[in-house]
Amino acid sequence: MPLPEIVTPTYTLTVPSTKKKLKYRPFLVKEQKALIIALEQQDTEQTLEAIRSVLNNCIISKHNLDDMALFDIEYIFLQVRARSISEEIELNVTCPDDGETELKVSFLVDDVNVHFPKGHTNIVKLTDEMTVEMKYPDMEYFATMTFSKKKVDPYELVGKCIKRVYVGEEPTGNFTVDEAKDWIESLTNAQFAMIQEFFNTMPTLRHVLKFKNPKTQVANEVVIEGLADFFA
Repeated sequence: MPLPEIVTPTYTLTVPSTKKKLKYRPFLVKEQKALIIALEQQDTEQTLEAIRSVLNNCIISKHNLDDMALFDIEYIFLQVRARSISEEIELNVTCPDDGETELKVSFLVDDVNVHFPKGHTNIVKLTDEMTVEMKYPDMEYFATMTFSKKKVDPYELVGKCIKRVYVGEEPTGNFTVDEAKDWIESLTNAQFAMIQEFFNTMPTLRHVLKFKNPKTQVANEVVIEGLADFFA
């Protein structure tokens, strides 16, 4: 008698930025194995490809990871991970009230949402005539920040995230990341700070952990933001 066919369950989530429904499945043992091997190698390129492969395989609905916002990718990955491994995450936290007591705190993935800061915009007005249209960081940034110890060059990140520059209503021509970096260095500190505000206020995975210090009995709160915090 042949081995029985395994029927993989499917789930549906709502993409935070678009509110569109997306169907997905848990990752399989072979996909988890490939991801673990990539993480152990601590090679950003290998990790990026493993994550891309896992997500592309697990997302059943029509999609393009390269067009997705960073926080959408983080949310989808967290949901896939929850259905694949556990819907509960346990973290080691230090109680803020005394700065030394450590304990384990558990929470459900379904309680985690994307936080959209009030006033956030991807349009940055540098002068009366010059406007910059920004785009969210890509899959490479996601892999580097979440699973790698490699530091991100902030100027390169900004250069990669500049989508268009407008003078009046006219967009400038195409430009490379290196050209964008050179252009960024010609900005004033105040103008660069305006662009940095786009990153500072980006939507992100966010959850507030509430717990009591077992030693002092004081109520504590710890905010975890971004996918890397959820696996700290």
